Amino acid sequence: MRTLLRCAVIPVAIMTNVAAQAPQKTTSLFDGKTLRGWEGDTARTWRVEDGAIAGGSLSETVPRNEFLCTTRSYGNFILRLKFKLVGTEGFVNSGVQFRSQRTAAPPNEMIGYQADLGDGYWGSLYDESRRNKTLVQADAKQVKDALRPNDWNDYEIRAEGPRIRLFVNGRQTVDYTEPDAAIPQSGLIGLQVHGGGKAKVFFKDITIEELP
Repeated sequence: MRTLLRCAVIPVAIMTNVAAQAPQKTTSLFDGKTLRGWEGDTARTWRVEDGAIAGGSLSETVPRNEFLCTTRSYGNFILRLKFKLVGTEGFVNSGVQFRSQRTAAPPNEMIGYQADLGDGYWGSLYDESRRNKTLVQADAKQVKDALRPNDWNDYEIRAEGPRIRLFVNGRQTVDYTEPDAAIPQSGLIGLQVHGGGKAKVFFKDITIEELP
């Protein structure tokens, strides 16, 4: 009787282990045609161009930071996207917000983690409108070797509990563990174009794999 019981339990344990290791579903956050599922200044700043989300301008200085945000929050995930940042003058910068929220004032700002983009910041982790500092500065040489300036690049953001990892074109640039338990571990995803420059940023192939 004991032998039969053990035989009955083993398949259940195997099934449970297989279920735990099963890959999570990957969801597209951008359909390539519309901004459905996103909110922001779609009248002046954000639009869809040639199958990509575009923000900013090369003919006029972007007056202030602008963010295009998802309409729902995410906690643990692997976010993958392609980006291209171009600019002619001023502060040419962008970023991808995650585990973030809109600030109360001014309403266009966001507070939370940012996977940074731009000279001096490529592949770094910044804390936008909260601690207002770079949490981890990416190695400049490593990023230079990986980056394709003025062209399409891959960004991967892994947020798993307090641990955050960033990858540019497959190379890890950040491995950070949040020491402050009060920092939220879920929030909106946002695309930024920074104010103060004639700059334009493009994003496409945006997918998210939610983790337990």
